[in-house]
Amino acid sequence: MKNLMKLAVLGLVVVFLFTSCAKQPTQQIDEAKAAIAAVEAAKGNIYAKDELKKLNDDLQAALDEVNAQSKKLFKKYGKAKEMLAKVKTDAEAVKALIPARIEEAKNAALTAQNEAKAAFDEAKALLDKAPKGKGTKADIEAMKADLAGLEAQLTEVQTAIDGEDYFGAKDKALSIKDKAAAIAEQVKAAIAKVKK
Repeated sequence: MKNLMKLAVLGLVVVFLFTSCAKQPTQQIDEAKAAIAAVEAAKGNIYAKDELKKLNDDLQAALDEVNAQSKKLFKKYGKAKEMLAKVKTDAEAVKALIPARIEEAKNAALTAQNEAKAAFDEAKALLDKAPKGKGTKADIEAMKADLAGLEAQLTEVQTAIDGEDYFGAKDKALSIKDKAAAIAEQVKAAIAKVKK
């Protein structure tokens, strides 16, 4: 009877040890990493930088929790599994946001391109009407050279849009718009000066 009691207690201790030594959540880790990789593949590093950084930080926190539990005698991976599941869910939500952000960036780039083209056309038209005289010839030639440079940059904007570099295209288009507007203002000032 004593042996049977010892055997039962020993059996309970073995069962307790096996149930407390939970397995690491490797499948959940792999799923969370795959979800983050899918965000990166969908251009998340461009259109969801902050969210991607948070996802990576959350993943690292979950991995730290797994490592902390793996060093304990009685391992409990429940919290780590919850953290990993949240990372996966959040990554899927971020991935779903990216197409709308790409479309928004594309529309902003196209709008900036149109504004740059309009500013360029206005400056070019004004330059054709610029007063031509002895003192203005060099200035007009310099402005024509500037406009030729801007025209080449307009082509680069379209190339950037075609290459889906919407942020770069927008920045370049805004720069062209500002430079064309500055040329237009110089021509307007010269026309006003001649009229006086």
